[in-house]
Amino acid sequence: MRRWASDTFFASLAYVVASFLTFEVLMPLQNVFFPEYPSRASLLFLPHGVRVLSAWLLGWRAIFALLPGVFLVFAYLGGSDVFLPNRLLAMTIAVTTVPAVFYLSKWAGWDLFPRPDRKPCWLCVMGVGIVTSFLVSGLTNMAFGSAGVEYIAFLIGDISGLFFLMLGLYFTLRIVDNRN
Repeated sequence: MRRWASDTFFASLAYVVASFLTFEVLMPLQNVFFPEYPSRASLLFLPHGVRVLSAWLLGWRAIFALLPGVFLVFAYLGGSDVFLPNRLLAMTIAVTTVPAVFYLSKWAGWDLFPRPDRKPCWLCVMGVGIVTSFLVSGLTNMAFGSAGVEYIAFLIGDISGLFFLMLGLYFTLRIVDNRN
């Protein structure tokens, strides 16, 4: 039970922090540099990286670990509209798609989950993140009934967010490793 609470706390906290950075720091900068950009989607959506890394590390537990954070972010952005069916569907898509793709990959013979006897395949994790970005972007846009330009914006934001989050994590871990 303690591990479950810890996983939930840290995964949801990471999701909320990544969302805060995206919506309160990166989006205002995006609006300054691209004022004519028609979409309300972020071109650097860090929470997708949190979803991918959480699903990779936690497996199916990521669904429940991320759900409080995803709910808080949706409530912050949408207020009481968080309980609308399309919002609930979008939350479900956000927390289930990535773990499902990792498990489908495992079922197909491509087990990417971390194990102590092998090094992580970061390119493979990034590949799953890209595949899930296509799925999440498409399904979320269907849930919201958004235009095609929104799909492209979500796709760009998810992939770039995952890339930069993983790049930042890589360099952080290298610095920590070099200090030891």
